[in-house]
Amino acid sequence: MRRVEHVMGFPVSVRIDDEDLPGAPVDALFAWLREVDARFSPFRPDSEVSRLDRGEVPQASGDLREVLALCEEYRIATDGAFDVRLPGRGLDPCAVVKGWSVQKGAELLRAAGARRFCLNAGGDVIASGGPWRVGVRHPEHADRLCTVLDLTDRAVATSARYERGDHILDGRTGRPATGLLSLTVVAPTLTEADTVATAAFALGVEGIAWAAARDGCEVFAVDAQRRVLRSAGFPVAEGQPTGRVSQKLADGMRNRLPVTARE
Repeated sequence: MRRVEHVMGFPVSVRIDDEDLPGAPVDALFAWLREVDARFSPFRPDSEVSRLDRGEVPQASGDLREVLALCEEYRIATDGAFDVRLPGRGLDPCAVVKGWSVQKGAELLRAAGARRFCLNAGGDVIASGGPWRVGVRHPEHADRLCTVLDLTDRAVATSARYERGDHILDGRTGRPATGLLSLTVVAPTLTEADTVATAAFALGVEGIAWAAARDGCEVFAVDAQRRVLRSAGFPVAEGQPTGRVSQKLADGMRNRLPVTARE
């Protein structure tokens, strides 16, 4: 079963390889994502997020409280580099909402009996069952890949400058984060992969080691000098080049293997 819809401003595709799975769970997945867009988009004046930001909602819903708690967790973890309440801007929790909502959509599929499926939300992927092969786009050439991953029951997300320009801001300065060209995170859930990728990108080069130090996370990054840096456990598919080690970023890695770099 395959299906694609445009939701939340990007294409969402799902491929399910389980036989005889009815279409209702996929209908429920896309209905949930449309509901999230209506409730949590800061670009809709009637959304819960917009009304809460204007002080028109006395108390956020349980779902929104969960999202805002995650936002606060990452703000604290990055010393303010990741912040959804920047001065002069309205509340914008999109960096958490995307991964969080798609992960909950994947859980709807699993609850309905789906076991082997790939859910792709604007390039961020949940791979259930597997292995699945997932490509990481080159940050400067849309028709090329940096590497290819083998994923089984994992999620992968990339934050980069190639689609929307310098849209990720460092909350500590209010200025665009420009230390990296792209940063990809593999994690157990898309909630974590997507949020960690955005938070690490906001941190800049120091965010690579910060992300790799988080439990269950592996990292692949291209910095502004076009060096490729990756954590030792990043699940590169067999036969993909790994490059020579030219640098180690061991600080803050909490006794894990260091990030390695290649030119």
